[in-house]
Amino acid sequence: MAKVTIDGIEVEVADGTTILNAARQIGGEVVPPAMCYYSSLKDTGGKCRVCLVKVTQGSAKDPRPMPKLVASCRTPVMDGMVVQNITSQEVLEARKGVVEFLLINHPLDCPICDQAGECDLQNLAYEHGAAKTRYEEDRRTFEKIDIGDKIKLHMTRCILCYRCTFVADQLTNERVHGVINRGDASEISTYIEKAVDNEFSGNMIDVCPVGALTDKTFRFKSRVWFTKPLDAHRNCDKCCGKVVLWTKGDDVLRVSARKDQYGEVKEYICNECRYDHKNMNDWTIEGPRHIDKHSVISQNHYEKIDMQKLKLDIERQIQFQKGKQLPETNQSPA
Repeated sequence: MAKVTIDGIEVEVADGTTILNAARQIGGEVVPPAMCYYSSLKDTGGKCRVCLVKVTQGSAKDPRPMPKLVASCRTPVMDGMVVQNITSQEVLEARKGVVEFLLINHPLDCPICDQAGECDLQNLAYEHGAAKTRYEEDRRTFEKIDIGDKIKLHMTRCILCYRCTFVADQLTNERVHGVINRGDASEISTYIEKAVDNEFSGNMIDVCPVGALTDKTFRFKSRVWFTKPLDAHRNCDKCCGKVVLWTKGDDVLRVSARKDQYGEVKEYICNECRYDHKNMNDWTIEGPRHIDKHSVISQNHYEKIDMQKLKLDIERQIQFQKGKQLPETNQSPA
């Protein structure tokens, strides 16, 4: 075990724990942001640089500070280490600069982007970005392409975090997409226009931190904060079957995997659960989804949904679909 102090708060963690995960054990504002790191995927991290922190004391045995800012997602803690995150002006200025770089080629299309409201880059830009851009050169642009019958790729929005390639590598043995070309011409793509059609390809959408990979079955149907997220499950022989249903009235607009407070999926779901079951009666409803991560979605207090009323509405809808007479009720539809 090693004791590390982050922004004046001491925590004891197992040897080999990264600074980022040590901060997550503390929680709150001391946790550095992360755009490329994903705890359930091996070898992620070290690419976006937004999680930079300042190590003012390397360890109890060697108290010298590290000469440069380090990526907290790839740097293991040492006993006696002292780290500064939000208490260091140098870190905040560096993070502001990294966000400026991420936004250089990113289009300002939040008003029409399906990821708006649950976009990590949008939140990061709001918290650390500048009000104006200094960039005057032409932005790089790419044509929108389909990488499968259910996934639309907006490469112009991509920040090259590599999450989608890692999840395809580690979840299936049929990865056909990756990063092609070099430098400012680098892009996520498939070779010879080959479609991504494996049974878990939809998880690339869930791990994408921006709106580069979007669900074609959900595109432009609704703003995410106008939907009601519900925890639900079904018996599935391919995956865990535990999902979030994004509903509007009795309609299921989207099905996604469940994410934790850091926007990370812990249990991936198959394409059958994601795309082929868009009816309420396909699922066992557990209740309103608690949105751990700070988001505009959580501001609408969907957890106050009357579950008894919701279940009655679902039962009435099922009976209606079967052609039976609706039961007498004083409850209005959801």
